[in-house]
Amino acid sequence: MAGISRKYRLLRRSHAMWISRRVWQPRLVFWAGAISIGLISVLFALLADRAQALFHVMTGNDGWRFYLPLVVTPIGFVVCAWLAHAFFPGSQGSGIPQAIAARHLRDEDDRSHILSLRLVVGKIALTVVGLACGASIGREGPTVQVGASVMLQAARWGCMAQARGLILAGSAAGIAAAFNTPLAGIVFAIEEMGRAYEARTNGLVLTAVILAGLASLGLLGNYTYFGVAKDTVAFASDWPLVLACGIIGGGVGALFSLLALKVMRRIRRWNALQPLPRTLLVAGVCGLAVAAIGIASGGLTFGTGYTQARGAIEGTPLPAIFFVEKFTAGLLSMVSGIPGGIFAPSLAVGAGLGSTLGLVFGAAAGTAALLGMAGYFAGVVQAPMTAFVIILEMTGNHDNVIALMCAAMLGYGTARLISNEPLYHALSRVFVAEAIRRRRAEIPAQG
Repeated sequence: MAGISRKYRLLRRSHAMWISRRVWQPRLVFWAGAISIGLISVLFALLADRAQALFHVMTGNDGWRFYLPLVVTPIGFVVCAWLAHAFFPGSQGSGIPQAIAARHLRDEDDRSHILSLRLVVGKIALTVVGLACGASIGREGPTVQVGASVMLQAARWGCMAQARGLILAGSAAGIAAAFNTPLAGIVFAIEEMGRAYEARTNGLVLTAVILAGLASLGLLGNYTYFGVAKDTVAFASDWPLVLACGIIGGGVGALFSLLALKVMRRIRRWNALQPLPRTLLVAGVCGLAVAAIGIASGGLTFGTGYTQARGAIEGTPLPAIFFVEKFTAGLLSMVSGIPGGIFAPSLAVGAGLGSTLGLVFGAAAGTAALLGMAGYFAGVVQAPMTAFVIILEMTGNHDNVIALMCAAMLGYGTARLISNEPLYHALSRVFVAEAIRRRRAEIPAQG
């Protein structure tokens, strides 16, 4: 009896240890993945800043170097498009549509075509190269694909079954770490990524955002992306500006989304006959046009637009047509097919539009820039909560919360009247369709 009892105790202890490892191993892998997203986001941000600085040093402000983008930018676009096509397919564009599409795909192999560690390397490297040659792109959208890829890989290593929830958590952590905006990361996950949000993913999203945010804070400290906005919207005198920024900003943002979708559909159909040569031709033409716009604007439209947007928020008005130039440069960079996001360029366009409207209404430049950003960004992505929350967190001034809400909702409402197809979700269907075509092509081969 004593031997049987001892054997039973050993079996129970072994079972308890196995249960403990089964519970804690996935958690440790998940925590490591979330911290990794924060660290990678910081590294990505530093590389992006260095790339932009290199471009400005290389091109200079006068003399023959001022016209160097006419050579450097189209060549850079072609190189990025070729590398993305040949070595990193699935890395093109923002990265947010890929993360959304991966949540709709059920097959692990289909997901691996748009979310993988290989694409993490390619997305970061090609976005940095794009910024180094003057593309009007941002790193924030790509960080979403990076975060989703890292977390999906963590799911594979940790044998976790909640792939859709982990993609959502990784995407939210990417936004939170990229902007140092934890609330915006959570709202983005609910409003833009989820659409059919599941309550049981709350813990995953919150934990991923917290750990990624702590890793980012540990390296960079606490900061506001655009500094601290000092201007406050006056209750009576500035409300015509709120209405104008919301309605006009939303309309212009919807126009960007509509043009991007129509042009990219036509390019995809045209490229189908000769994919690589025509892809490179489109990239080269777009790169040359971006270079010409950048030179015409005095170099203001190159890169993310962060410096211009921050200057406007701090009270320095932007040139009246800056938003038109940045709008066009951002559109060309997007349809060129190179990896790169539209978050930061869209905020710069919105700041420029608001700055111009501020001159018309005689309002403070900082206030006008904030409202323009809210209206235009909500119009582009059709996600009003994400728009005003991310701008509040990036500027550190909560006195304008009602005005920003109004501008964002007006922008969203106006955009819905013009286009009822949200940009990221429309683009995500392209990746879902590609996965379906790939599956259908494999069936005859297997037969």
